[in-house]
Amino acid sequence: MCVVLHSNASMYLLRGIMAAIIMIKKIGVMGARGSFSEQAGEQYKNEEAFSDMEIVPLISAENVLSALENNDIERGIFPIENSNGGIVLEAVHAMAAHRFSIERMFELDVHHMLIVKPGVTASQIRTISSHDQALKQCRMYIKRIWGEADLLPYADTAKAAADLASGVLPDTTAIIASRRAAEIYGLQILEESIQDLKFNYTVFVVASKFTKCNLEK
Repeated sequence: MCVVLHSNASMYLLRGIMAAIIMIKKIGVMGARGSFSEQAGEQYKNEEAFSDMEIVPLISAENVLSALENNDIERGIFPIENSNGGIVLEAVHAMAAHRFSIERMFELDVHHMLIVKPGVTASQIRTISSHDQALKQCRMYIKRIWGEADLLPYADTAKAAADLASGVLPDTTAIIASRRAAEIYGLQILEESIQDLKFNYTVFVVASKFTKCNLEK
């Protein structure tokens, strides 16, 4: 179904029309439970008043766009760029491999926490692990405080937290992730807001099923 509107409020009206036509039941996010992508999904859910929508953690942008193409989800959310870390290469590669429509883009102010197993002290930390983007956004902090630690890039910030909690990662590992990840997985915050920039914004894409319908303002 193609709807063409011409007023300045056309996109707002269009959202209401499409929400009525398409039942939004599931939205896939690039991350595990407790990820910033899940937080972005919650923000989108609240802004669009999709109260019954389920947020599905799919870890990677590739998984999100594949699920969208396969009709396993109705919307997908993933990060595309950070004000400090730059382009999210994983997302760019996935976008090049799939056909989809961009419904909207929005920003999220990201605050990173340094998370450890309960009782673990700073002197015991040997490795810092997180998604490559999180490591980039905290690179000066890591260099200044943890210059001797090994860096371990991980598929997702919250997945790293989950694997630390379950014993997949050794107790000598500290994770860079969200406050929510620490709460969900029963971990301890060693230090708060460790990102290099006070204002650390990530742009998220809301993707929908590809359509040939060209909408004009």
